[in-house]
Amino acid sequence: MGTYRTPLADRMRPQTLAEFVGQRHLVAKGKILHGIIASDHIPSMILWGPPGSGKTTFARIVARETKARFEQLSAVTAGVKDIKAVIERAQQNQRLGERTILFVDEIHRFNKAQQDVLLPHVEQGAVIFIGATTENPSFEVNSALLSRCRVFVFDALDTNAIEGILTRALANRGQGLGEDKISIDKESIALLAQMANGDARVALNALELAVGIAKRKKDGTIVLTHEDIAEAFQRTHLLYDRAGEEHYNIISALHKSMRGGDADAALYWLGRMLEGGEDPLYVARRLVRFASEDIGIANSFALPQAVAAYQACHYVGVPECELNLAQAVVYMAQSKKSNALYTAYGFVKNDIRDLPNEPVPLHLRNAPTKLMKKLNYGKGYKYTPEYKNQEDARQEYLPKGLKGKKYLP
Repeated sequence: MGTYRTPLADRMRPQTLAEFVGQRHLVAKGKILHGIIASDHIPSMILWGPPGSGKTTFARIVARETKARFEQLSAVTAGVKDIKAVIERAQQNQRLGERTILFVDEIHRFNKAQQDVLLPHVEQGAVIFIGATTENPSFEVNSALLSRCRVFVFDALDTNAIEGILTRALANRGQGLGEDKISIDKESIALLAQMANGDARVALNALELAVGIAKRKKDGTIVLTHEDIAEAFQRTHLLYDRAGEEHYNIISALHKSMRGGDADAALYWLGRMLEGGEDPLYVARRLVRFASEDIGIANSFALPQAVAAYQACHYVGVPECELNLAQAVVYMAQSKKSNALYTAYGFVKNDIRDLPNEPVPLHLRNAPTKLMKKLNYGKGYKYTPEYKNQEDARQEYLPKGLKGKKYLP
C-alpha cells in the first residue's frame, strides 16, 4: 500500500458540485443550492445534518466555484480572538474586491458571546457565513444570527451513495486506492456501507484501515474479508449509532440506570455515548429533562445541577466537559426520585385536551379598563398577603369545570 500524507476521506473529498454525492433535494440541477451557486448570489447559511453528510465538503465547493476566499474555524477550539483575526483578513479581502466565506464547523458549540462577535460582520457583508451543525439550530444558534441565515437540512447518505463513494475510492489511482491491488466483493462493500450508518467519512476511514490490516497474497494482492472490515470498523468507530436504534437503546439504558439509582451503570452508559462520539449537549439536555421528570420535587437542586452541566458543556467543550456530565449523572442517580410532576402534568394535558378553552373565573381576570370592571372582571378576588389567616383567603383558582381538581398527590 502506498504512503499518503492525508487520510483517504480527505483525499477523496469532492472538488466540484458535479462530484458531490447526496443531498439531491438541494444540489441537483434546478434545486435551490444549485441555483444559488450558479447565480453567484451566496447568502449566509446554516447546514444542518448528521456527521459525514457532506456539510464541510459543500462549503468548500461553494467557495471554490464562486472564487471566494475560504476560512474555516471549529467552534470546539476557536475563541473570540480567532474570530476577530478571520474578520480582519476578510475585511482586507473585501477592500481588494474579494469575498470571504467563513465556515464554522459545529456552530452549535459557539456560545452567545462568540456568536455576538460574528453577527455584525455577517450583517455588514464582511463575510459570507456558512455554519454546520448536527443539532437543531432553532435551539442552539443565537436567534439574531439564525434570522440572518438560510437553513438547509442535509440528510444522512443512503447505503447506495456510500457504496458509490467506496467504489470510487477503490478505483481512483491518483487520490484513492487504485494503485493497490485490492480484491473486495460487492457484499463486503455493502457491509461496510451499511456499518457506516450514513457517514461517508466513517466508511472511508474504515476502508483505509481495513486495507492496512488485511493479508497480502504473494503477488501483492490485498484481499479484504468481512472480518477485516468488521475489525477495522471497530477500531475506527465504536459501535454506537448516533441516529439509529442503538442510540435510543443506550440513552434509554442511561436514563433507567439513573432512575434505578445505579450510579456505576449510569457512568458506563454515559461513557458509551461520549466515547462513541455523541454530542455532550444532547446528553446534557436529557439530564435537564430527567431532573424534572424523575426527580422533580424530591430534590429541588437537581435541575440547577443539570443546567450547570449543560452550561459547562458550552463553556469548555470536549473532552473537558466529560467530568461535568459524569458529576451530573452520578448526582441524578444518587438523588431521591419523584415522578409527581411528570404524572401531574400528564393529567393537565389530558384535561386541556378533553376540556378545551375553559374560561378563567371572573375574580381571577385582569381588569385594566372601566368596562372590564363593570363586567365584574377581578371582582371578589382575595389578595392573599392581606390575610393573616390563610383559611380566610381560600378561593377557587381553577375553571368551573375543574373545580376541586387535584393533580399532585
